[in-house]
Order: sequence, then structure tokens, then C-alpha cells
Amino acid sequence: MKTALIIGATSGIGKELAKLLVADNYRVIITGRREKLLKEIEKTAPENYIIKVQDVTDLILCDTLFENLKNEFKTIDLIVYSSGVGEANYTLDWEKELPTLSTNVLAASKIYGLAYNFFRAQGYGHLVGISSIASIRGNRHTPVYFASKAFQANYLESLYMKGKRSKAKIYVTDIQPGFVDTAIALGTTFWMASLEKATKQIYTAIKQKNEKHI
Repeated sequence: MKTALIIGATSGIGKELAKLLVADNYRVIITGRREKLLKEIEKTAPENYIIKVQDVTDLILCDTLFENLKNEFKTIDLIVYSSGVGEANYTLDWEKELPTLSTNVLAASKIYGLAYNFFRAQGYGHLVGISSIASIRGNRHTPVYFASKAFQANYLESLYMKGKRSKAKIYVTDIQPGFVDTAIALGTTFWMASLEKATKQIYTAIKQKNEKHI
């Protein structure tokens, strides 16, 4: 049985992706801050889910998480970073910018680095980041969110290049969804994919193990 780790699985794409992996006979380690929600997911397939309560913005605990994973599991085949926050910030209030930077930039960088080094030591693995088409350009209403997604896209592309030159068999994929009907969706748009449809497409893209999917 293959093992996957999803960082940020209490809701949205991370939660739906975990379901698809379990249906595909994966053992799935799911993380998030809300233990109650993690336990509710675990109850649906207790033989396939392992829960880890984790706040990604606590960078020291991110180190601890990966140290524990090394001791608890022989191998991890797939790691997905699905944590992300963002909100409209018309007046550029720093209090609104900081949580987005902490989760989408600092925590993302920390997890990407830990995951890559985990796979390098293991000899193989597939790292997936869920960035966004927001990475392509700016936005006057939510500048830090769009900038943070551009940061992730470039970071993942750099790791993809690094993986191509590594002796280890490391795949890196940047998923860049459009508008998906989740709690983080900002504003209204003329078209928005359902969470179920978008996640199925994302999982198909993950299985292809290519560099980027928009």
C-alpha cells in the first residue's frame, strides 16, 4: 500500500483529494489545525487514515512532524501541500497580509524544503503544491495572495529543476487551479468549478507526474 501525506486536509481540495487517494487504496496521513474535523474524516475509513494535528505556521513543529514521519513510516510516496489562506485587503492592512504570508510563503517554503529532502534521502517521491492561476499576474484587491502564489509557483519550478538533476527519482508538480468553489474563493466570477470536479481533475494531473498543470 502506498502512503501519501496531505498538509491541510480538513477542508477544500485537501480533504477531497484525501478521499480520492483512499479510494485508490492509499494510506493517507492528513494534517490540519482542527482535530475535530480530522477525526471526522478518519472515521470514514479508519484503516486508511492517520491524523496529525499540525499548524503549518509553527515552523519548529514542521520539523518535528517530518522527524516523526521518518520514524513512523518506512516510506512516503506522495506529499501534497494544500494549505492556503487569503482575503481581500483593499487598504493593505498588515494584519490581513501577515497570515497569508505566514501560510502561503513561509510555511509553504518550509514544507517544500522538508519534503524534498525527505524524498532525496528516501531516493524517490512526488511533491505536489497547490498554487493557483493567481500566480500568473497581480490583483489590486488581494496583492499579497496573488504574490504568494507566484512565489510558490517559482519555488516549485526551482525544485522541479533540482529534481531533474538529482540522483533520486523526485517528481515535482505545481497544480494551478482556476476558480474552485471553496471557502477561500475570493469574490464572484462568471465561472467556477465545483470542488468535486476540480479535485478529480487535480488527481488526474497528479498521477501524470508532470511539472505544471493549469
